[in-house]
Amino acid sequence: MSGNSGMEALIPIVNKVQDAFAQVGMNGMIDLPQIAVVGGQSAGKSSVLENCVGKDFLPRGSGIVTRRPLILQLNFSERGEWGEFLHAKGKKFTDFDDIRREIEAETDRLTGSNKGISDIPINLRIFSPHVLNLTLIDLPGITKVPVGDQPADIEFQIRGMIMQFISKPSCLILAVTPANSDLANSDALKLAKEVDPEGIRTIGVLTKLDLMDQGTDARDILENKILPLRRGYIGIVNRSQRDIDGKKDIRAAQEAERKYFITHPSYRHLADRAGTKFLQKTLNQQLTNHIREVIPGLRKRLEEQLSSMESEVREFKNFKSSDASSKPRAMMQMVNRVTHDFEEAIQGGGNNVDTKKLSGGAKINQIFHGRFPGYLNEGRLDESELRKEIGFAIKNIHGVRSGLFTPDAAFEMTVKRQIETLTDPSMKCIQQVQTELNVVLQNCIDGIKNYPKLQYEIDSLVSTFLRECEQNCKDQINQLVQAELAYINTNHDDFIGFTSQSKSESVKDSQTSGQESQLIKKGWLSTTNVGLTKGLSKEYWFVLYTDALAWFRDESERDQKYYLNIDGLKMKQDEDEEEKSGFFHRKHKIHIFHPNTRYLFREYRELTLVAKDEEELEDWRASFLRAGIYTHRSDNPNYSDDEDGSVRTPVFEKIFDDPQLERQVEIIRTYVNSYMNIVRKTFRDIVPKHIMCLMVLKVKEFIEAELMPSLYSVGDPNDLMEESEDEVRRRDELISMYEACKGAIKAISEVSSKTTSTPLPAPVPGHSHNTNTPSPNMNQQRKPPEPSIPSRPRTNNELPNRPGSRPAPGTRSAPPLPSKPSHSVPLPPKPGSIGLNVTPKLGFSDGKPNIGFDVRPAPAPPSSGRRPPPSRPARPN
Repeated sequence: MSGNSGMEALIPIVNKVQDAFAQVGMNGMIDLPQIAVVGGQSAGKSSVLENCVGKDFLPRGSGIVTRRPLILQLNFSERGEWGEFLHAKGKKFTDFDDIRREIEAETDRLTGSNKGISDIPINLRIFSPHVLNLTLIDLPGITKVPVGDQPADIEFQIRGMIMQFISKPSCLILAVTPANSDLANSDALKLAKEVDPEGIRTIGVLTKLDLMDQGTDARDILENKILPLRRGYIGIVNRSQRDIDGKKDIRAAQEAERKYFITHPSYRHLADRAGTKFLQKTLNQQLTNHIREVIPGLRKRLEEQLSSMESEVREFKNFKSSDASSKPRAMMQMVNRVTHDFEEAIQGGGNNVDTKKLSGGAKINQIFHGRFPGYLNEGRLDESELRKEIGFAIKNIHGVRSGLFTPDAAFEMTVKRQIETLTDPSMKCIQQVQTELNVVLQNCIDGIKNYPKLQYEIDSLVSTFLRECEQNCKDQINQLVQAELAYINTNHDDFIGFTSQSKSESVKDSQTSGQESQLIKKGWLSTTNVGLTKGLSKEYWFVLYTDALAWFRDESERDQKYYLNIDGLKMKQDEDEEEKSGFFHRKHKIHIFHPNTRYLFREYRELTLVAKDEEELEDWRASFLRAGIYTHRSDNPNYSDDEDGSVRTPVFEKIFDDPQLERQVEIIRTYVNSYMNIVRKTFRDIVPKHIMCLMVLKVKEFIEAELMPSLYSVGDPNDLMEESEDEVRRRDELISMYEACKGAIKAISEVSSKTTSTPLPAPVPGHSHNTNTPSPNMNQQRKPPEPSIPSRPRTNNELPNRPGSRPAPGTRSAPPLPSKPSHSVPLPPKPGSIGLNVTPKLGFSDGKPNIGFDVRPAPAPPSSGRRPPPSRPARPN
C-alpha cells in the first residue's frame, strides 16, 4: 500500500458511487476521479493492465481489440481472486478466461462481431490480494484506417470517445507510448497535451524498452529530460508475444522485468523507479492524492445529487411491499394524484404548464370558440346554390299552377334542410373534445406507470365511462336537432318576419356591410405564389377580419402588403395533393379565389396559403368559414365555364328568368338566412354547454367520486398495486445510489480531516531533470533547534523552506532538496563560492558545543549599499 490507509479507504467508496450511477444510466452525471489509459494500437495498454492485475483477462488479437471502454476497478482483498461485472450482477467469475469471454460477448452484443465500436462502457471489478485499490479505464486504441464494419470516420469517433473521458478535470491520464517509436509522434501524449497543457494530470508510461534497437536506450526520457512531465515517466517491460502464446506466468514475467532493470547498464540506477510494481504503487498514490485534490468539488456535487434524490428516496423508503395496509393507502394516493392532475389540466393552473402548445381545458376552449363556429358555416350554401334550391322548391310546390303568392312551405323545407346540416359539425366538435379528454387522461395516468395493473384499470374504467358520456352527448345533440326541426319558430324576437319585408334588401348573411369589422384571427402563413418565383415560399403576418384579409411583413403590422375584401371569396384544397411531391407540395395548403372573376387581386388568380402543420391549417380553415369564405365544391352544378374557362356564370341566372319568381326567391332567401342565423347562434351556445355538462364535468365527477369504489370492485388493491419489475429495480438502484452518495460524503468528511497526501511535483522547467522525491522521514516531527549563533535575517531571494519544513499557508512548496539522515552534518561549500553565504553556527548538545555551518544563497545587493544590522542573539540558558 501507499502508507496512507485512510486515504485508500476512499477509493472503494468512489467505485461504489460509480457503480450506483452506472446502474441507473447516470454514469457521466458526476465526474468521479479515475485513471484513463490512452495509447495507440499495439502500444501495450492491455499488457500494462494485465500486469497490474497479475492475470490474463483481456481480449487479444490483431487490429482494434478494445472496442468499448472498460472501467476496471481493482480492489485489494485477501479472500481470493475473482471478478464481477456490473451487467451480470451477483455472478462471480473465478476463472479469468471466463472474464475474457464475457468481455468479448458483451462487446459483440452492442457493436457486432465485425470491429464496430461503442462508447457505452463495460464495468468490471476485480478482487485480488495482489492488487492495490485503483480505478482504470481502458479506452480503444487510436486508429487511422477503418476495417470491417467501422465507419469511414473511425479515427474521429475514437478520438471523440477518448476526449469524452480525459477532458474531465477529475481524470488522470496514463499516456502509454512504445519506446521503440518516436516520442514526439506519440498520439497519447498529443491528446493529453490538448486537454492537460500543463501536464498536471498526465503520467507517462514507456513500454517495449527491451525491443529498442541495439545501442539505443530511453534513459533521457525516463529521467524526464525529453518532453518532461510533471509526474514523470515510468518504464515497463511487458511480455513478448512469444511469452503470451506460451502462457508465461505474469508473476515470472514481473521477476524477469525486475532483473532486466537491475542488470541493464542504462536503467540500473532507475530500477527502484521502474517496472510494474512501481507503476502500480505510483498509480495508487497518484489516484489517492488526486482524489484528495478534487474532494471539495466532489463533495459539493454529491451533496447536490443527494438533495435531488431526497424526496423520492423518502417516498420509496416509506413504502413497504410486505405491508398489506400500505398498498391501499398507496393506491388512494395514486388515485388522488390522477384526480388532482385531471382537474388542473381542465381548470388550468398548477406547476406543469405547457408553454409549447394548447392542451387540456385551453384546447377544449379553442375547439368551442375557434373551430366549432367555422364548422357550423361549413355546410352553408353559397348564394347561387341557395337561390337555385329555393327556386326549385317554389316551382315544385306550385306544380302546374302559376303561383301568385310566396309559399310558406318553400321557406320551411329550405330551413329544415339547412338545420340538418348542423348535425355533422356538432358531432365533429364532440369527437374532438373526446379526443382531447383522452389525451389529458393518458397524461395523468402516465405518472403511475410504475404500477401497470392500476394504470390499465384506471384507463379502462375512465375510457369506458367517457365513451358512455360521448354517446349520451351525441343523443342529446340529435334531440336538439330534432327539436329545431319539429317547430320552426317564426315569432322569434330576432327573426325579421314578414312585417319586416322592407328590410330584406339590406339584410345580408351573418356579416352585413353595416356592421363594424371584427378581428377573427392573426398568425404567420407562407405564400407560394405572391411576388415570388414559382416554387419558392415567403412568410407573412396575416390578419383576418369579418370583411377583409390583410397581410403584413411582420407582426408589428406596419408594412402592409395587401388588403383583400373577402366578399364572395371561396377556398379549396387540391384533390391530388397527396400525389404531389416536393417541399411546398404538401397537404397543409389552402387556395383562396373568387369564382366569378378572372383575377383575385392584381395579376394573381388565387392566393395559396401554407400552414406549418395540420392543426394550424384546421384553425385557419375554421376561421375562414367564420368569416364567410366557404369551401368550393368542384362538382357544383350551379356554375358553368365561360368560353375562356376563367369566369364562371351562375346557372341559376340562365334558368330562372321570371321576375316574379326572382322576387319570391329573394324574399325566402332573406327569411332563411335570418332564421338560420338564429339557429346557428343557438347551436354555438348550446352545443358547448351540452358537451361540458354531459362529458367534461361528468368525467371529472366520475374520477373524483366513483373511480376509487370502481377499482375496489374490479380487483384486490394488493394485486393492482403490484409494481413492475423495472420499478422494483429502479427503486433498489436509486436507494443504493442514495446510500452510496451518503457513504461517500461521510468517507470524504473523515478522510479530509485524518489523512495527508504527497504534494504534486513542481513544474518541470524546459528539459531539466527533476526526479527528486521526498525522503521517508520528511513528515516526521523534528527536534526543537538548539540555541545558535545569531545570523542575519533571511531576504526574499532566499529559499522559502528547508527539507522537512512545511510551506506557509496559501503558498506552493518548492521542489524538496535531497535530504540526509538527521544525525549527519552537511559539509559546507568551499569559501568564496559564487552566489553563496556561509555562516558558522554554534549550538550545544548534552552540554558540549556543536559547530556547524549555515549555507544560504547570497542576497541581492541592497539599494542603499548597507547591510542590515544583525539581530541581537538570545542568551543561552
